[in-house]
Amino acid sequence: MTDDERRLWALLRRKQLAGYRFRRQHPMGAYIADFFCPNAKLIVELDGGQHSEDEQMHRDEIRTRWLVSRGYRVLRIWNSDLKQRPHDILDMITDTLQHPPSGPRGEAAR
Repeated sequence: MTDDERRLWALLRRKQLAGYRFRRQHPMGAYIADFFCPNAKLIVELDGGQHSEDEQMHRDEIRTRWLVSRGYRVLRIWNSDLKQRPHDILDMITDTLQHPPSGPRGEAAR
């Protein structure tokens, strides 16, 4: 895990976030989710600067579509946002956990 992933894991583990249990580095088909909450079918991806490059953005889009097509929600968070405003990020994750999308499937935006 990267330092940023360790930082977020320290906030998510042991049901610290609204009582939801997360797993880290969880296999999902050909992919590995940074953080996964099975009960909410929520995947939290923590992205660094390399994810803003065109090729990586394309791969991320393919990955997200695959996950969403299987009923998972994907929440992508920039490392810099976690560093600058961790409480806002935790509020966003909590809100996403507690308010599932109204449609059958959905992707939470950054």
